[in-house]
Amino acid sequence: MRDPIHPTEDPEKRGFATAMRIWVDMSAPAHVLVLRPIIERLREQGHSVEVTSRDYAQTQALLELHGMEHTPIGRHGGASRARKAYRLGARTTAMARFGRGRGFDLALAHGSNDLAIAAYLLGIPEANMHDYEYAVTQHRIGCRLAKRVMFPDSVPAERLRRFGVGPDKLFPYPGLKEEYYLFDFEPDPDALKKLSVDTERVVVIVRPPPDVSLYHRKSNPLFPKVLDRLGSDPNVQAVVLPRTQEQRELIEGLGLPSLVVPPGAVEAQSLRAAAAADRPARDPAGEARRRRRADQTGPRPARRDDPRYRRRSPSLGEQHRKLTPSPCPRTSRPSSSTSSPLPASASRGRWTRCCAASTF
Repeated sequence: MRDPIHPTEDPEKRGFATAMRIWVDMSAPAHVLVLRPIIERLREQGHSVEVTSRDYAQTQALLELHGMEHTPIGRHGGASRARKAYRLGARTTAMARFGRGRGFDLALAHGSNDLAIAAYLLGIPEANMHDYEYAVTQHRIGCRLAKRVMFPDSVPAERLRRFGVGPDKLFPYPGLKEEYYLFDFEPDPDALKKLSVDTERVVVIVRPPPDVSLYHRKSNPLFPKVLDRLGSDPNVQAVVLPRTQEQRELIEGLGLPSLVVPPGAVEAQSLRAAAAADRPARDPAGEARRRRRADQTGPRPARRDDPRYRRRSPSLGEQHRKLTPSPCPRTSRPSSSTSSPLPASASRGRWTRCCAASTF
């Protein structure tokens, strides 16, 4: 499936000498959200954009959901390091075959090592975007091979030098990537209704931890407990968004009555917005009682000083992987947070210049 060219404007009016052929790779679900507005902007400027995708989690389903044509190439290697290495080699080879002879002027991805290697072998300058400086294995490949490396300006530049990213290669952008792809976001008011979620109850949106990512190799013992707590509470309706098919099967197999697992890819931003909008009204009387109780008993000790939290739990790695819930005698409902307004720097024009104009 090859994307069409959208020459809606003369590229010279936008600061480009000629229209470029740009190769964009989507290797994870989040990349669809991050790169969608960039692709739209580039096409508005008259450039041709072709998209490749990896079979991982909801990546390709989200591309279909957003109406983005793409060429599927390869799949994720799972949690095993050996399988990851094999899949990296296999997909890189297939990507190089795809890109050869297509005349691409620029490659763009958010952390795709497959595209970084393929573009390097084909002599195509690549811009690699990242938002987490501690994904060491990924950066040793992607950052070293890229012509431009883009990070939020909140990440100190010195943390990237060990990956071969100096001032001539680093292009920091203001703010966070979420501020850019939410710039034109319009939530779907019926997002919860489409999943038959009971909004009279407390609605919680849950995202499991990334079990198969190299940057998240340790199990999270809290997740099974949180899932058991939410799924067993009749006053809660928790929408769980599994990352992989294995997680989906395990969560559905728990049979917890208050859990809702969407049958396919959904727009998580709309779910979060709807859950926040349907939050029950605050209880001023209850808050006043809690404040009076706190004044009488004094501040609670920090967790590291509280003997109630000094018990050491047994290893929960296997428990987390199997998503086997365990009883949680003490739980606390997290307080709701309000999102901050977008900064003035959240301009899509600035975002696009980071990806295209600065690459050469």
